[in-house]
Amino acid sequence: MIGILGGSFDPVHYGHLRPALEVQQSLGLDEIRLVPSHVPPHRPQAQASPQQRVAMLNAAAENYPVFKVDTREFDREGPSYTLDTLISLREEMAGVTLCLLVGMDAFQGLASWHRWHELTDYCHLIVMDRPGAQLPEQGELADFIRLRRIMDVGKLGTQSSGLLYFHPVSQLEISATAIRKLLNSGGDAGFLLPERVLDIVRSEGLYGTGDRDE
Repeated sequence: MIGILGGSFDPVHYGHLRPALEVQQSLGLDEIRLVPSHVPPHRPQAQASPQQRVAMLNAAAENYPVFKVDTREFDREGPSYTLDTLISLREEMAGVTLCLLVGMDAFQGLASWHRWHELTDYCHLIVMDRPGAQLPEQGELADFIRLRRIMDVGKLGTQSSGLLYFHPVSQLEISATAIRKLLNSGGDAGFLLPERVLDIVRSEGLYGTGDRDE
């Protein structure tokens, strides 16, 4: 089984990496594909360039071979729809079970995603759960949960797609937006993201850090 974690990664931080690693270890995933978005449909364009974000991802993953950086979304024009990425991966890896990892906030907005009902035609959906999160009780997403949700993680290995599993993970209240604001104000982002990533941020003058190099 292969995990898929998409995002702007602007910059990548421990709030991305630690929960994904926990899911990988718990489910025995062979690898986690980190897929940086090119044109994110639901958020502003990244401040860092594609090359800078890939460099930061590679730096974050260098001591963890289970993480693989996958740049396929940079090769497509138009919005970086997750469904298109899953279709592309499925064409390359027929017979391999794909698990799309999403945070609880993203999952709660799933009904706004492009052709979201089709996602589980190509993968299992793994929601990185947090304590106290409220799931909808009515509407399309509630129906989706009732239809797809499993409680026994072992069932993920019985079919290649179509299931929904909520996986509890360590809760790290870290956001890329907050990191960018902190860095822009001259703050220290240590322990929020890997030091090698922070080195790239500083050397590239990202998020306002270049204004204070002198």
